[in-house]
Amino acid sequence: MPSRPSPARRHAARAAAIVLVGVLAGAVTPPAAQAEALVTRPTAYVDPMIGTANGGNTYPGAVRPYGMMAWSPTSTTGDQTSTGAANGYEYGVTRMRGLSLTHVNGAGCNPGAAGDVPIMPFVGDVTSSPSADTKDAVYASGFSHDDERAVPGRYTVGLDSGATADLAVSERAGVADFSFPADKPANLLFRVSNSLNGSEDAEIEIDTAHRRVTGSVLTGAFCGRRANGGTNNRKSYYRLYFSASFDRAFSTTGTWRDGTLAPGATSGSGGEGYATGADRAGHGSGGWVGFDTTADDDVRMRIGISYVSRAGAEANLRQEIAPRASVDDVARAGSAAWDRELSSARVGGGSEAQRTTFYTALYHSLMQPNLISDRDGRYPGMDGKPHRVTRGQKAQYSNFSGWDQYRAQIQLLALLKPRIAGDFAQSLHNFARQNGGVWDRWVHVNGATHVMTGDPTAATLATFYAMGVRNFDYEGAFESLARQATVPHPDGLSDAGCPGQCTGQRPNLAQYLESRYAAQDVCHCWGGAAETLEDAVADAALGRWARLLGRDEEAAAFEERGLWWRNVFNPGAGDGAGTTGYIQARNLDGSWVTPFNPGSDKGFAQGTSATYTWMVPQDVQGLAEAMGGRETAAKRLDAFFHKADGSWSVKGGDALRYDPTNEPGIHAPWLYNALGKPWKTQETVREIVDTVYGTGPRGLPGNDDLGTMSAWYVFSALGLYPQTPGSAAMLLGTPLFPSAVLERSQGGDIRISAPAADATHPYIDAVTVDGRAVDRSWADARLVTRGGSLAYRLAEAPNTSWATGPAGLPR
Repeated sequence: MPSRPSPARRHAARAAAIVLVGVLAGAVTPPAAQAEALVTRPTAYVDPMIGTANGGNTYPGAVRPYGMMAWSPTSTTGDQTSTGAANGYEYGVTRMRGLSLTHVNGAGCNPGAAGDVPIMPFVGDVTSSPSADTKDAVYASGFSHDDERAVPGRYTVGLDSGATADLAVSERAGVADFSFPADKPANLLFRVSNSLNGSEDAEIEIDTAHRRVTGSVLTGAFCGRRANGGTNNRKSYYRLYFSASFDRAFSTTGTWRDGTLAPGATSGSGGEGYATGADRAGHGSGGWVGFDTTADDDVRMRIGISYVSRAGAEANLRQEIAPRASVDDVARAGSAAWDRELSSARVGGGSEAQRTTFYTALYHSLMQPNLISDRDGRYPGMDGKPHRVTRGQKAQYSNFSGWDQYRAQIQLLALLKPRIAGDFAQSLHNFARQNGGVWDRWVHVNGATHVMTGDPTAATLATFYAMGVRNFDYEGAFESLARQATVPHPDGLSDAGCPGQCTGQRPNLAQYLESRYAAQDVCHCWGGAAETLEDAVADAALGRWARLLGRDEEAAAFEERGLWWRNVFNPGAGDGAGTTGYIQARNLDGSWVTPFNPGSDKGFAQGTSATYTWMVPQDVQGLAEAMGGRETAAKRLDAFFHKADGSWSVKGGDALRYDPTNEPGIHAPWLYNALGKPWKTQETVREIVDTVYGTGPRGLPGNDDLGTMSAWYVFSALGLYPQTPGSAAMLLGTPLFPSAVLERSQGGDIRISAPAADATHPYIDAVTVDGRAVDRSWADARLVTRGGSLAYRLAEAPNTSWATGPAGLPR
């Protein structure tokens, strides 16, 4: 790789590129002023509270980019076996029972995943077992948002009890200052068994001589409480270890198990199980340490975690946080780390609210994947054994919400952080090899949870490769994924976990290959129509990947399979109001599953036929043809985003129309580009950006799903969107900001200029790519793989002739 130019030269080049478009835009801000307009400290615009209400299921706690440790509250509504929302925090719930060490961003299975080892500053004497406090009436505390502050890498809260907590983290460790009223008993409770989903086992050891508390929890069970398939996932798959040290001696100690309190004890153990409510209430274990705060009310704790061993936790702490580092020190380093990461996308102009929404969305997008390997490279494999990262791999990552992420978040990761993407791809390959060659669609830590449907890993790794990611065993990964897509596995005939968490990753593959669709009555899947569409997307992506690898015979076979969506498109299915042609589930004998209603979810996963009918990003022209042509398809798409009176319907809640809260339809606003009406993409995306997303706790439309909904916003604000999985092509929309620079470690920077961008200019009038005028609403792979510049002339009214010619439409 050639050496990169100096930062000064790169800065000057970017400034020059930003203004090279005066020929299109008329008067342009001078180079120096335009360069100064680019955001230089993105963390100033990040609000971790965005998405903590309205079902966004984000968390506000302290975390570094891709961090293992995510230190954030576990809230309570009066049931110790549940929380206010998935992942432990809901803005409207202002009572907490601890500050937990691990979290997952935006997963929707309430109570989510992780939330391991809640640590609670408790004011008062411990006189009963906290596990027996089943309604969190005693060993929890209220708080006010006025006494709460969240910034990237740091979280601070003052409790109604008078205690405060100030937390900052590195990647695998953290430091905290806990303060207590000087005239009352001061204790820290370690609720080791109380992970969000419960636990199989937990243990705690208190070393008074060395002022240390250590322990672990054996847990897992992501989505284990779902009515659909929950029993299948009520299992353990990881153990989290922690080691905490203090700056002062303990004045008291004690442990508990279930309802039994043991004052003075220094060890204990016991899990809670994976039930909920009364079936789990009162079970569990933990311990506490007390402090004399009459002369000094501040207690400092340093803590490390590991998924491998206690020694690993201690080594992670020792190597990541200096012995005398303060919360301020660690927080400053965390803020700097986030600024470096977020500076991969520097925008200029726009309102403060737009910058806040944008950089918080980017922050949420780059929270994951999450480290699970220690500083020495060791990590827990999917086979339950310890492993070490492969040669050339810097770290092992996990937390893969595949069904969600393959549509937007993984594209953003590949675009901005290709080296992280490559290590993530290798991580998933490592897991598959440890799992008998099976690539699980939803991986949490080292657990195969089987959540959702389809084969999203194939789409994910194909997209990584197409976008230029090469630092993984791509030949071996392709062969393994192609084998999973062509060789039936016994799990594919199991109904364990169905629906929702079906064990088979390519369910009933033999039948699928013979019938060329997943039959609803024998598919062993969540829904036959949805499974067919998902597999068609994955197979089309594998075909593109094979083509890039020069494996033309396999490419042709997978490309043909990418068209099998047509086998579940019923031209005769109607809505009763004159519109016909919908995706519909079929039985093994070829008959259509009836009765049919486009607003029904029968045959689908978390969506309806009305939504899934548009989920053919790999063959939009074929879908339009099946509907009767592009004009007909465009009119149907209009009805998908508008009510009968012409008003917008983009906020969800209507089974027949666009739902911004879930993934199957989030690409739909961009389909107008392929239908020859790109101005409708421009106005539709702008409507969603302006009305569905925003600042404040309710600023996300629904589950962030490990950064997916946030990534949708980032792309939309930049005026780009991935055309289809397995491709590096980008659809073009209207930028929200007058200027943006995507700074990338490989592939070349991307510069975007739209000087007229504001609320009154939502339409594209003309575009140049690398200085050449283009009459198409998409950019080919070269923009992503080589870098380049996009320059826009924007307008107040739609240009209905730009990028409408049939020859230049996205395929």
